[in-house]
Amino acid sequence: MNHVPALHDRPHTTNGGTNAVTNAVTDALRRQGYARYRAADLDLDPDAHRTDLAELEEVFATLPLDPYAPHTHRFRRYSHAVYLPWTGQLAFTPGAPDPTHGTVTEYWQDDHNPEYPDVRRRLPDLPTTLHGNALLQRLIHTDLAHAMWLEDLHRTPVYVGVHLLKLAVDAAAETAVSSPDCLHQDGGSSATFTFAHFIGSTNMSGGENVIATPESAGRQPGDLPDTAVHARFTLTDPLDGYAVHDHRVSHYVAPVRRGDDTGPGERRVLIIGLAPYGPRL
Repeated sequence: MNHVPALHDRPHTTNGGTNAVTNAVTDALRRQGYARYRAADLDLDPDAHRTDLAELEEVFATLPLDPYAPHTHRFRRYSHAVYLPWTGQLAFTPGAPDPTHGTVTEYWQDDHNPEYPDVRRRLPDLPTTLHGNALLQRLIHTDLAHAMWLEDLHRTPVYVGVHLLKLAVDAAAETAVSSPDCLHQDGGSSATFTFAHFIGSTNMSGGENVIATPESAGRQPGDLPDTAVHARFTLTDPLDGYAVHDHRVSHYVAPVRRGDDTGPGERRVLIIGLAPYGPRL
């Protein structure tokens, strides 16, 4: 495995008053197709966003079960937003009415998810009260800034998918798994990016992230030669994260189990996906 140090392990320098480590997120995405970062690398202080994090945690506490796989101990909400690069405007789109969840939004990974090939899943929306959360807005705009070097994102509205994902187990024998439970890509345009922001965990074991070659999609990390694996790490601190330029790598998160302490175990992550809107006429 080729070891690439996390951005926070590299020296902090400045260039024209700008934190060069923040720019290094963009540089890493351009150079190698992925980047790993800490909150400081995004110029974020979790303590300064304590109220915003608490609001996010309240939503995570009541996330509904994945309606397509209630046996997986996976909980989620998902919404779309649209960003206009030429004006800087960001707006969430309304979901479709749903008798169980109030509103739902379509989530589609074409044939890149072997568990749901070409299935247009309809997932419970984020509560509208979260749309104006200052930390969520900051993360969306920060992620956009790290992807806008790609010219394809300048000439079309940008699709923003906001995904709250919790893997949670109560019993020691239970396992919570992400979907798909293998190395994968999220699909769509070659201008697709995925940013993961760790929110928190409780009494958890597992949850290791793996970044590998695109050809590794569909396989388990343990079945790969070392040369196919770019990075392995476990997110531990609030707003730790990573980003991938989707078509250039594959990525994976290991199942979650309960830790050694009493009480349930869980892992909470905010995922922000970016892709250009395509014409439909």
